[in-house]
Amino acid sequence: MIEILQLTKKYGNFTALDHLDLQIDKGTVFGFVGQNGAGKSTTFSILATLLAPTSGTAYINGYNISKEPKQVRSQIGYMPDFFGVYDQLKAEEYLDFYGASYGIPLSERSKLIPQLLELVNLSDKRESYVDLLSRGMKQRLCLARSLIHDPEVLILDEPASGLDPRARVEMREILKELKNMGKTILISSHILPELAEMCDVLGIIDQGELKAQGTVAEIQHKLQGEKSLIVKVHQDVERSITFFEDNPDISQISVHLDGETIQFLFKGDAFAQQKLLKSCMLQDLPIVSFTEIETDLEDVFMEITKGVELS
Repeated sequence: MIEILQLTKKYGNFTALDHLDLQIDKGTVFGFVGQNGAGKSTTFSILATLLAPTSGTAYINGYNISKEPKQVRSQIGYMPDFFGVYDQLKAEEYLDFYGASYGIPLSERSKLIPQLLELVNLSDKRESYVDLLSRGMKQRLCLARSLIHDPEVLILDEPASGLDPRARVEMREILKELKNMGKTILISSHILPELAEMCDVLGIIDQGELKAQGTVAEIQHKLQGEKSLIVKVHQDVERSITFFEDNPDISQISVHLDGETIQFLFKGDAFAQQKLLKSCMLQDLPIVSFTEIETDLEDVFMEITKGVELS
């Protein structure tokens, strides 16, 4: 559904996007992760035909963004990270205006608009003025606006930015419903755990380059480095610490406030962890539990964007 080929955008000597290659299948929810200035919004603006690339190109459902912009716009619903609204319009009038702009007949708009308001949980706000809506409601209204022409692809740039926890949950549930409807969704966000829950595939971009791509599990598996382990002992804490300190693959040993929980970094795979635990048993250490702290998406993001090489 989306194919990006060597997409590059330069502003003088500054490269905002550097030879980006990416393919997104139909019906996929793709999460784009990156710091401010990493290249997310630049990519989205180019895909939405609002910004011309310096080189490279992209296709949306087979249409070339540079040569067939009108056809591309018919395929996408674009929600930028910062957008204006028409304050003197009611929610229903706001959607009607955009529906008319897309050439949707009045008879169809009168049926479509109530359905969209219901989808984004704004049916009871149809007569409310846009400027009186909360930020979360405005976000959902603008999402409805991007759906007015029933696009195949949704490009959502930071849709949950600035929302309170309840509003983020509401937005997440709406996106799940859109996924179930078969929409292909390209979404960026700094709320990384929520992206992990919503998205089929993630891409981590830094300084205009795609650093990693795959499911959360795949990206975690590619990371090289140390794992964080927690060992809880019943007694003999000092003897246990000494045992771990003597292991060259263990570093940064610390003891939790309870005085019985030891945490450290360990170099080694699952088999090496198994050998470590066996050694603990042979030393008769009073271990109650032995646990690896699973690397979450926040940790993955921080590791990759600070320059960790992927295999």
